Amino acid sequence: MADDRPTPLDKMSMLRSATPARIFLPRAGAALTTRATLDFQLAHAEARDAVEERLDADRLFDELTARGLTAVRVKSAARDRRSFLLRPDLGRKLDDDSRQHLKALAGDYDLAFVIAEGLSARAIARHAVPVLEKMLQSLDRAAWKIAPIVLAEQGRVALGDDIGETLGARLVAVFIGERPGLSSPDSMGVYLTFAPRVGRTDAERNCLSNIRPQGLPYADAARKLLYLCNEARRRQLTGVDLKDEADTLPSGEPRAIDAKS
Repeated sequence: MADDRPTPLDKMSMLRSATPARIFLPRAGAALTTRATLDFQLAHAEARDAVEERLDADRLFDELTARGLTAVRVKSAARDRRSFLLRPDLGRKLDDDSRQHLKALAGDYDLAFVIAEGLSARAIARHAVPVLEKMLQSLDRAAWKIAPIVLAEQGRVALGDDIGETLGARLVAVFIGERPGLSSPDSMGVYLTFAPRVGRTDAERNCLSNIRPQGLPYADAARKLLYLCNEARRRQLTGVDLKDEADTLPSGEPRAIDAKS
């Protein structure tokens, strides 16, 4: 009688099909096969290119305004890509002109959205607008006062603290290109911070990671972000004390809580 149990090769094949990670790669003698080696070199080159690429801010700004959104452009203190990569501190603060520009727009805002290329401009170019659109469609606009969308060049996550504090926003959500990996050069993250101010730590934020069609889909990312925004406003905090429990809710997207809650 034939043995129908999967062989070790069958098991390795099943594991390979379940993840983009480079596991159980084929070998030729003591080395990897030529195809596996070339695939790795291509992925490495794409990751390096993603870090070096600059965001087409003009095109993204036009995309936002074409959808009827009020947007404003700012820059960090990093004047070029090289200084942005070598001096992370410069990407965490606004330049003087941008700060003055935002001060003129300051108001009583519940939520500010910031879009920054971070370490992957292609992630922002591909995913930022679709996720933002779904998020805005889910928000009760009567219950949330939204600041102008801030498009930040050469920005890192903590730049959102400077922007949120300058605008007077109670919450800031930073859409940012994540550090490229060897299987995901276009992964976007969203970082949510309550009461943003310069000096906030990563422990005081919530993060949604790997937002892209092959990772966390747009609709799921927007649903989770809406849940976190609602809970952050209700509980007056973000970070390690606020857990993402959106998946434990009944089916259907959560609605925005009442502004008086």
